[in-house]
Amino acid sequence: MKPNPVVWFEIYVQDMARARRFYEAVLRCTLEPLPMPEGEAGGMEMLSFPMDMNASGAGGMLVRMDGVSPGGGGTLVYFGCEDCAVEQSRVEAAGGRIHKPKFSIGPYGFCAVVVDSEGNCIGLHSMQ
Repeated sequence: MKPNPVVWFEIYVQDMARARRFYEAVLRCTLEPLPMPEGEAGGMEMLSFPMDMNASGAGGMLVRMDGVSPGGGGTLVYFGCEDCAVEQSRVEAAGGRIHKPKFSIGPYGFCAVVVDSEGNCIGLHSMQ
């Protein structure tokens, strides 16, 4: 296996418009619609996070798919930030809640764990 093996992530949502408002407000980014892959069954809606396929790090998207529910309890995706306290400060106004406020992870920086508007736990990570 290669170092940094994660190459893609999907965060499942129930209400795409609500989830879009949450992530765009907290992360201060614009999510872009992705077209349905050829031959894919209906009942899906996808919005991608900004990405550069030639840079390091994983790309990903929000997905609304019939039969798949959002929620915590499994995989936790961390978003890189300059100072995770800044993004954490936007969470509640965007319709989410703070699960664990910014905390130190020693020489590896700082994290915060929040719950998005759909009930998914996500992490915020920064070195300051």
